[in-house]
Amino acid sequence: MAEIKRHDNRLGIWGWLGGGRWGIERYAYILHRLTGLAILFYFLMHIVVTSLRAKGIYLWVEGGFFHQPIFKVGEFLVFAAFAYHAMNGIRLVLVELGFGVGKPIEPIYPYKTSLSVQRPLLIAMMVLAAIFLAAGGYEFLGLTR
Repeated sequence: MAEIKRHDNRLGIWGWLGGGRWGIERYAYILHRLTGLAILFYFLMHIVVTSLRAKGIYLWVEGGFFHQPIFKVGEFLVFAAFAYHAMNGIRLVLVELGFGVGKPIEPIYPYKTSLSVQRPLLIAMMVLAAIFLAAGGYEFLGLTR
């Protein structure tokens, strides 16, 4: 009877965050999850702040709590998370619909992967996200008149 080899996961959290052998796709996956959670947190915070209007508390009036400089940075970070999450989401939809995986081939060893199609799509979407981020940063930094 053959002995079964076991490989314990001793990396813990670092195995999830570090990426290691997974490459850029793994980092895109992790960043997609983190930006999704950040957008969810912002959405929940927005609901709470907006619902305070019913009690007559206006936190965003001129010179109020939300007009501090730190919130301008936070607003830009929300925009950055949205830009990345939206572009990566479009990429994932294209891959799931089959546009980002290439033509189907017969699985003959050595197996070919669709990375040669998916990786350029990932890079193109990240370039688009960077363009949106630069355009949004231009507006957030107040460079427009």
